[in-house]
Amino acid sequence: MWKVDLTYREEFQTTFERLFDKKEMLVKARPLPSSALAKIREALTVEWTYNSNSIEGNTLTLQETQMVIQEGITVKGKSLREHFEAKNHELAIDYLYKIVNDNYILRGIDVLSLHNYVMRSIEEDFAGRLRNGGVRISGANFIPPNANKVSDLIDELVSFINKNPLGLNDIELATIFHHKFVWIHPFFDGNGRTVRLAMNLLLMRKGFPPAIILKADRKKYYEALNQANNGNYQKLMLLMCQAIERTLNIYLSILPNNENVYDTISNIVSEPQEVYGFSQEYVSLLARQGKIDAYKEGKNWYSSKKAIQDYIDNRKRKRLLGYE
Repeated sequence: MWKVDLTYREEFQTTFERLFDKKEMLVKARPLPSSALAKIREALTVEWTYNSNSIEGNTLTLQETQMVIQEGITVKGKSLREHFEAKNHELAIDYLYKIVNDNYILRGIDVLSLHNYVMRSIEEDFAGRLRNGGVRISGANFIPPNANKVSDLIDELVSFINKNPLGLNDIELATIFHHKFVWIHPFFDGNGRTVRLAMNLLLMRKGFPPAIILKADRKKYYEALNQANNGNYQKLMLLMCQAIERTLNIYLSILPNNENVYDTISNIVSEPQEVYGFSQEYVSLLARQGKIDAYKEGKNWYSSKKAIQDYIDNRKRKRLLGYE
């Protein structure tokens, strides 16, 4: 049923290897310092909630989201719905952490429960329930399937993920799930927030930290989903890898003897050009293409001297082996 064009794989091989190496470093370092871990989880809960809600139109700022979640403050000029969306998302994350473990197997009931948390007190009649009517998505290049097919399609998708007949790696599996779920569009509302929670069940059960799609990437995110509808997964896979790398780097930063010092690319490449032989624009392009270890904060790209040197060394090896 679920056909996937895997032509992107060769392009992402180096990126996959780097991300799995980082994940293994994180797994081997566990248990991490509990105080540092608690602070990171607290900060990521706010970031995750802010970015996921903002993608869907919530106007609470990052600071306001933090105030609503952690301090229970009502923000003047913001709607009751926006406050519910922040608190609901936090509760959904708490539920996710409770059910995820190394042996977790995706279940449709868990996806419904996540949606119930997301939509409680907002659309009570539809919270945790599959849609029973047709929907249209503004700006999308497809029409979601008939409501009568939704239940079977969700069952088929869950089965596809659990059986993994194509032998996809954990990052690919979460990315393909993300797209297929959005295509099914199983709920009247709350699909985006629910799928961005559910995809992290698939990643976190395998030792990855949560991947957070940033509000700053909203336009690229929707374009990537539209391209995936046409069978092209390059952009969505790249966005997922970048989101995973960002949170991996956040966790790895608390490890002792962490040799990577990240800074803005403009600062790194402000040194004499002969040090690397690359311009700032070229290094930024490598970051956007996922070819070097880099991550995005707001509109700025961060990388490290080690990442650039690793790219140079890898390119030299490829030339020696005749790949370039």
